[in-house]
Amino acid sequence: MSGLLFVVSAASGTGKTSLVKALLERVNNLHVSVSHTTRGQRPGELNGVHYHFTHKDDFLAQVEQGGFIEYAEVFGNYYGTAQATVEEQLSKGHDVLLEIDWQGAQQVRKIFPDSKQIFILPPSQFDLRQRLSNRGTDAVEIIEHRLSCAVADMQQYVNFDYVIINDDFNKALHDLESVITANRLVLDQQVNRHQQLIEKLITPES
Repeated sequence: MSGLLFVVSAASGTGKTSLVKALLERVNNLHVSVSHTTRGQRPGELNGVHYHFTHKDDFLAQVEQGGFIEYAEVFGNYYGTAQATVEEQLSKGHDVLLEIDWQGAQQVRKIFPDSKQIFILPPSQFDLRQRLSNRGTDAVEIIEHRLSCAVADMQQYVNFDYVIINDDFNKALHDLESVITANRLVLDQQVNRHQQLIEKLITPES
């Protein structure tokens, strides 16, 4: 039995991380894959929980060894998803969620063409600017650089299976949960998860 692989992407500041965190509290048997990154650890972040904080040399060595499903350089830092961890979870029948950018999603699509890919959009560019500014964790020049890249990032929505507008948080969360639920209810998944029950139901009683 193999689990489902979900990919959630968005432009920086769209609220993707908050939505994923809330989703994991509501949905059972959904495991988020913790990414590796070379960026510095922010206040309140825990190694192995929010990210695997990795030295740049060690990260690039893993790239050379083919250890990542996807990796990308974003704003001068590297991010990547370990292939062995994801494949192990899927083989156990666990559904896995990757919270990555569109570049990573593109790489995942080549290795896992059946992955379900979701793109989150903000309600407006003005709203996106406000969200980035309200974080209070990045310098002004970093915020401006991210804003200049956001429009180009959002143009990638056409390559995804689902698009969710994060205007109202609760509605966006409901939409995201609905995508997970709907994919779990397709025929092959239901047969895999409930094979014994289905066989019993369709077997005439003696």
